[in-house]
Amino acid sequence: MSSKHSGRQGRRTFLKKSVLAVASTLALSSATFVSSAYALGEPEKEDLNFGFIKLTDMAPLAIAYENGYFEDEGLYVKLEAQANWKVLLDRVIDGQLDGAHMLAGQPIAATMGYGTKSNIITPISMDLNGNAITVSNKTWEGMKPNVKMEGGKPVHPISASALKPVVESYKDEGKAFKMGMVFPVSTHNYELRYWLAAGGLHPGYYAPHKGDSSGTLEADVQLSVTPPPQMPATMEAGTIEGYCVGEPWNQQAVFKGIGVPVISDNSIQKNNPEKVFGLREDFYEKYPNTTIRVVKAMVRAAHWLDAENNKNRPAAVKILAQPNYVGADYKVIANSMTGTFEYEKGDKRSEPDFNVFFRYNATYPYYSDAIWYMTQMRRWGQISEHKPDTWYKDMAKKVYRPDIYVKAVEALIADGSMKKSDFPDVFNTDGYRGVQDDFMDGIPFDGSKPNEYIDSMKIGLKGQTKL
Repeated sequence: MSSKHSGRQGRRTFLKKSVLAVASTLALSSATFVSSAYALGEPEKEDLNFGFIKLTDMAPLAIAYENGYFEDEGLYVKLEAQANWKVLLDRVIDGQLDGAHMLAGQPIAATMGYGTKSNIITPISMDLNGNAITVSNKTWEGMKPNVKMEGGKPVHPISASALKPVVESYKDEGKAFKMGMVFPVSTHNYELRYWLAAGGLHPGYYAPHKGDSSGTLEADVQLSVTPPPQMPATMEAGTIEGYCVGEPWNQQAVFKGIGVPVISDNSIQKNNPEKVFGLREDFYEKYPNTTIRVVKAMVRAAHWLDAENNKNRPAAVKILAQPNYVGADYKVIANSMTGTFEYEKGDKRSEPDFNVFFRYNATYPYYSDAIWYMTQMRRWGQISEHKPDTWYKDMAKKVYRPDIYVKAVEALIADGSMKKSDFPDVFNTDGYRGVQDDFMDGIPFDGSKPNEYIDSMKIGLKGQTKL
C-alpha cells in the first residue's frame, strides 16, 4: 500500500456512519432510484481481499483503491498480486480471496465445470482491448516477405497468412512451431486461435471427454500456457516463437529488442471485451450491499481512467508502475496506456483505444460477450458436444450479472457520483450488443444465434461433430 493511505484505517468509524447517513438520505431522494438506495445500507462485509495478475488492465482495482473509491463505500480492500491465473481462481473458489481481476472465460468455465467446478459470477466488465500478438525477431524476419509494406513500414493489421510459410518451413524440418498464451480459457487463447484460423492455420482442438486438455490435436501451431510476466523471457529462450498477452509484456519485447508485435486485439475484433471482475455467487447472496458497492467503486475508477480523452492516464501509469501493482518501467506501461503502441522498434502508432476502461459501455457485462466466449470454447472442443442456443443463453445469464451492475449504476446516479448521461445504453439494453460485424475476417456474430455463428467458421468444430 502507498504511504498516503496510512491514516485511512482511523477513519473507519466515521466512514461507516457516513455510509449509513448517505444511504438514509438517498432513501428519501429521487423515486426513480429509491429501490437501489434502500438496498444500499451498511456493507455486510467491510474488509476484503482481492487478487490480480500484473497486467495493466487490473487498473480499475488499483485506481479504486488509490483514489479512495473503495473507502467512499465503506470498504477496506487489500489488493494481492497472484502467481498465475489458476492460483488466482483457486483462491477465489476456496475463499482466500473475496474476488479478483479475472479472464472473462474463467467465471464461465468454472460455472460450466470445465476445470474446477464453482459458481462464479461477474457483475462488471473491466476493460476492452489491451492485448496483442508478438512474434520473435527470427519469426518476424520470416514473415516480412509476406507482409505488404508502405513507405518501408508494414500495413496493419497483419494476417496470420504471413506466418503460414514460416510454420510450413518448421514442418518441413520436422519441428513444431510453438506459441504461448496465458490460460486455456483466456481471451488471449481465443484471440490467438481466431487470428491463426483466419490466416489458414489450425490452432488445435481440446478433447476433455477423452482426457486430452492439451489443445494441440490436429494443430499446425502448438499453443501452451505461459504466465504473462514470463512471456518475453520464454520467447527469448526459444521455448516459444511468439505469444498473445496483455500489456506491458508485448511492449517489453520491443524495449528488450527480442520481438515484434504484429497485431493488436482491437484489429482482430474492434473493442473486444477483455477482463472481468469475478466472485463467488454465494458471496453476492451473502453480501449483496458489499458487492454492489464494490461495483460502484470500480465503475468510478473506470470512468476516471477514460475521462476527458484519457487525461488521467499518465497518473494511472505512475500508479501501475509501482512494484505492488504491475511493477514495470513507466515508459513500457505508458507506451500502450497513453494512446500509442509500438510495433517494430521505432514504429510507434496512434492507438487511442488500445486500452478502454469505460468508453463504449466497457463496464457493462453483456450476455452476448459471454456467449461469444462459449462459441470459441465449442469451436475448439472445450465444449465437446453440440449444445442448443438456449443452453448458451441460460449459461450467460447465470454467469454475467447486469442486474447487479444496474443496481450499482442507479446508486451512483442517486448519490451524485455520476450522471445518467454517463450511461446512455444501460437502461435500454436487453444484454445483447446486436450483430457485430467488426471481426478481421468479416464474419458477423449475433449473440442470439450462437450455433449459426459456430457453423459459419471455416476451421473448427461444427454442428453435431464430436472428436
